Amino acid sequence: MKKTLALALAFAGALSVSGCYTPQQQTGTLAGGAIGAGGGALIGSALTHGSPGGAIAGGLIGAGTGALIGNAATAPPPGYGGPPPRQCAQWGYDYNGNRVCTAFY
Repeated sequence: MKKTLALALAFAGALSVSGCYTPQQQTGTLAGGAIGAGGGALIGSALTHGSPGGAIAGGLIGAGTGALIGNAATAPPPGYGGPPPRQCAQWGYDYNGNRVCTAFY
């Protein structure tokens, strides 16, 4: 029973970090989740004096937290500097006679 529960929780944790957007985000998320799971399991085991339940809970909490931090810390792909600059397609004049752009492309 305990093995089945541990396997189900491990599968749910792996499934939660598998739906990433790009290879860069996937790498950061998986690495963060793995590091967090290991660290959380060690801390959970140490705090509960070797209890398997503490190690499992710490591993799950650490995996979730590590995946979130790894995803947030992932750098954007090289060459991506944001959206392209907007250029004016049509000029007009406001009520003060100032030239303003009325349409962009």
